[in-house]
Amino acid sequence: MYQQRQRYDRQEKRETNQQVYGIRAVIEAIDSGKEIESLFIQRGLGGALFLELKQVLSRHGISYQHVPVEKLNRMTRKNHQGVIAVISPITYQRVEDIVPVIYERGAAPLLLLLDGITDVRNLGAIARTAECAGVHALVVPKKGTAEINPDAIKTSAGALFKINVCREDSLVKTAKFLQESGIQLVAYTEKTDRSLYEIDYTVPTALILGSEEQGISDELVRIADHLAKIPMAGSIASLNVSVSAGVGLYEVVRQRLAI
Repeated sequence: MYQQRQRYDRQEKRETNQQVYGIRAVIEAIDSGKEIESLFIQRGLGGALFLELKQVLSRHGISYQHVPVEKLNRMTRKNHQGVIAVISPITYQRVEDIVPVIYERGAAPLLLLLDGITDVRNLGAIARTAECAGVHALVVPKKGTAEINPDAIKTSAGALFKINVCREDSLVKTAKFLQESGIQLVAYTEKTDRSLYEIDYTVPTALILGSEEQGISDELVRIADHLAKIPMAGSIASLNVSVSAGVGLYEVVRQRLAI
């Protein structure tokens, strides 16, 4: 079930991500409910215990990376048996649990969907601004997103312990669920002439931001209710994504405070 932000004030604020190494230890960590931030498996690994691990990963929908043994040896000098898992310092939430509770409280949902944000410091900076702006949740994909690690947490000034973070298999499916829940999707993209200041943010809203290199995926752009961009007066064509997030979020704050 959805749990209030205050729970993170009581959460242990670890400075480093915990590593679990060894096939059996990783299986037990997953089965006990630990959040796996990333998982590294030695290329060519086999055997009955490894097959059991693969079944556990499939059952829980956990992705992993095949890496050379040299990478694992650099991560730890312990007997890793070809498998190292990094335990997330936060507990991920579910969008399906969060949205109904926001409505029950009489609030207009405000969410931030981050598509392909791979820089941990950008993620941390966005989380810090989002928490200050009253965002109810950050939504990131399971694949192709920045790891929530000590650098991200430090850059967020601890906001990643306070704000809800949802890690979803598909941002497109999540976006469609939000639309079905009465939440408008506003995609910030250069593929429009409409200014972000022309959008009504007093209604339930999810802002979508993409990486500076790739932008927002075409499918998310197609299904968005509104496309908007930040007006630019200078010769440089784009802003850092964390700055863009701040500009958009505080226009939401401005409009909602004016009600």
